[in-house]
Amino acid sequence: MKTNKTLQYALIGLGLLVLPLILQSFGNAWVRIADMALLYILLAIGLNIVVGYAGLLDLGFVAFFAVGAYMYGLLSSPHLVNTFATMAGIFPEGMHMPIWVILPLAAAVAGLFGMLLGAPTLKLRGDYLAIVTLGFGEIIRIFLNNMDHPINITNGPKGLSQIDPISVFGLNLGQKLTIGDFEIASVSLYYYLFLSLVLITIVISHRIEVSRIGRAWMAIREDEIAAKAMGLNTRNLKLLAFGMGATFGGVAGAMFAGFQGFISPESFSLMESVMIVAMVVLGGLGYLPGVILGAILLSALPEVLRYVAGPLQEMTGGRLDAAILRQLLVALAMIVIMLMRPRGLWPSPEHGKSLVTK
Repeated sequence: MKTNKTLQYALIGLGLLVLPLILQSFGNAWVRIADMALLYILLAIGLNIVVGYAGLLDLGFVAFFAVGAYMYGLLSSPHLVNTFATMAGIFPEGMHMPIWVILPLAAAVAGLFGMLLGAPTLKLRGDYLAIVTLGFGEIIRIFLNNMDHPINITNGPKGLSQIDPISVFGLNLGQKLTIGDFEIASVSLYYYLFLSLVLITIVISHRIEVSRIGRAWMAIREDEIAAKAMGLNTRNLKLLAFGMGATFGGVAGAMFAGFQGFISPESFSLMESVMIVAMVVLGGLGYLPGVILGAILLSALPEVLRYVAGPLQEMTGGRLDAAILRQLLVALAMIVIMLMRPRGLWPSPEHGKSLVTK
């Protein structure tokens, strides 16, 4: 049994390593879809800590994604040097911070914002908590949109451009890698970086889930009053959940900025938050394999449906916009999934299922 499981993991690992090389033969667009799916997995795992483990409904998670992205954008683009003469004097060749400096900063700042969100919402539950977190996400987006005057920090709606691509151990992921006669596209190099981060995140999330902290979060999720009666410090545990989830969001945001090379507030709308929540809920709340499956399906499905929406638009004589038709198909797919699988596509095993009753 153990040998079969090892062989299974080895085959899955081999498939994940070969996947971008196969996809790039069909075009870089398919590899790019895989890259974005991995980023959404990072975001979904982070939100799963808050929603799935601790049971705290967060509709403003995209705010931490934005914080991480702007942290990377500001520290690796010419914006601050061009705007502030002092910065130009300190960094005459421009700010080109390495990823090893930016990534911990993005994670720490996003985690701090997560705890700042958590502090005033400790006594809120259910719908009221959802409304406050939704407002927080919108406030961050509006701030980013308007912080171009009187002091230009974020460049407002114009966004940040000329962001440096990510470099790892001297390897510039923004350029293709040539090994003999074989070329590995830039998007494939990013795929391997994102895959490594996803694997590390999965391990960390799983270890947290089976730890004392993870069990305490689940106790709060099931019955906060009972958890408090048993001596759990629910205030600190909730703050830790918000901070830990936001940290993963900050890391994903930094990767997104380096990958795209351009960011603007429009990339961090409310719809993004809703999609991330949908990934966690549709996949299987609080269960890592389900969350990963939900993130893959909901991030890849809209892109795949582009090829379906086009012919359907032609069938209607062009009366329906392809983008609207694509959103309609995604919504229909989500409704069907929730009707057929109300606990998610891959829910966690129910308690007591393994017990044999006679």
